[in-house]
Amino acid sequence: MKRALVSVSDKTNLVPFVKGLVANDYEIVSTGGTKKVLDDAGIKTTGIEDVTHFPEILDGRVKTLNPYVHGGLLARRELPEHMATLKKLNITPIDLVCVNLYPFKETIEKPDVKLADAIENIDIGGPSMVRSAAKNYRDVTIVVDQADYDQVLAEIEDGGDTTLDTRAKLAAKAFRHTAAYDALISQYLTKQNGLADPEKLTLTWDLKETMRYGENSHQQAWLYEDALPKSYSVLAAKQLHGKKLSYNNIKDADEALRCIREFDRPTVVAMKHMNPCGIGQGANLEQAWDRAYKADKVSIFGGVIALNRQVDLATAEKMHKIFLEIVIAPGFDDDAYAVLAKKKNIRLLTVDFSKKDEQPRHEVVSVMGGLLMQEQDVLNEDYHDWKCITDVKPTEDQLKTLMFAWKAVKHAKSNAIVVANDERTLGVGEGQPNRIDSLKIAVKHAGSAIDDRAVMASDAFFPFGDCVEFAGQHGIKAVVQPGGSIRDQESIDMANKYGIAMVTTGVRHFRH
Repeated sequence: MKRALVSVSDKTNLVPFVKGLVANDYEIVSTGGTKKVLDDAGIKTTGIEDVTHFPEILDGRVKTLNPYVHGGLLARRELPEHMATLKKLNITPIDLVCVNLYPFKETIEKPDVKLADAIENIDIGGPSMVRSAAKNYRDVTIVVDQADYDQVLAEIEDGGDTTLDTRAKLAAKAFRHTAAYDALISQYLTKQNGLADPEKLTLTWDLKETMRYGENSHQQAWLYEDALPKSYSVLAAKQLHGKKLSYNNIKDADEALRCIREFDRPTVVAMKHMNPCGIGQGANLEQAWDRAYKADKVSIFGGVIALNRQVDLATAEKMHKIFLEIVIAPGFDDDAYAVLAKKKNIRLLTVDFSKKDEQPRHEVVSVMGGLLMQEQDVLNEDYHDWKCITDVKPTEDQLKTLMFAWKAVKHAKSNAIVVANDERTLGVGEGQPNRIDSLKIAVKHAGSAIDDRAVMASDAFFPFGDCVEFAGQHGIKAVVQPGGSIRDQESIDMANKYGIAMVTTGVRHFRH
């Protein structure tokens, strides 16, 4: 008779699995609550104390950390000296381990969790058994995922045991399981201690989807989600309609969500290739849409649209007139959804906007051979803190418009320039190797829409006076920029020459 050790926190589908093991001549050794569930189901079990010859102690903190357990797991069956040791010490080999761990993740996800509760949900004996069994996978089957119950039982029923190939794959999964578990503990305790730059960075994500392809059709791609999911996220969005999101869809939608969370008034963001092509705000969503659409009627085609209000019928009817890849909003009125869903392929997503400020502090990007980590650029700014450096001072209305443009330029790729009025972006220039070219693109897009309300935002300082001069020549009345160039005076002099009000923020918003 073979021996299986079963000790699980999540008992979903456990009873049928263990009944299958018993039907195939496995003796079941179990612990605590798991044993009670199996006993109540009429399954004969052996208590762990009868194996270890030692009682559970310290409120259950120590029960399986014992040579009678780990000797039975780690003994190599092909080595006579190992088997002789087991016989001499009366240790029975353990052939299968079914373990999942204390719910540490579920515990720390609770908003009011106390440190003491988190600590008590750090499993010690479970990971030890998992690792011992996985190390000796040539002889021991380790099961940490209920998704594997059926395959394990099927192989045992067919051949009396799992195959070596299966055991090897289960062992790799087991080590991923414990590594992810330890990573969460490491992250949590590191955060508790306020350490910003630990000597080891431990992160863990869960596979959410194997994608059709990546950025291009010849690239494979996978979507992983943070092990502690965030509500305000494309990955947490509820898709109501349309095809699955592609790799590029997800990147565009993520950028749209980052951008739309900046604005409180009814606002519509049109995102294209991770750059805002139009942002409009108004008294209501329909008006905001009209202005976002007017900002760039060409680029918005095939764009990703984010709206910070529930979509109404009037707005939906206008969006329906053009091809859009994705529409993301807090919700859709029934009649608005019915209109948009007439198009088979449009993706309609809802996201919990009430959670838009509950974001992770850090973000990471990959580079060859490593990754970069930084704090998210979520600085709360007040235009009353800005410094006016020109003879002409901005009006309160201009300051409000400058803030709108400043929030918009923050989400355009550097070098970035936004020309805007109090209703919408008029022109966006982004991703150019030099700032003057970005400005020329923005002004060209804006065209005749530049009037006395037009302002300009630059994501970084002006290295020369040429940008301010070009802005003045084309009717820009106010400028916001970080300041800090050794040639700031050139830009100040140029602004004074053209009667431009210019303020500096002391903060730049590069986005690469």
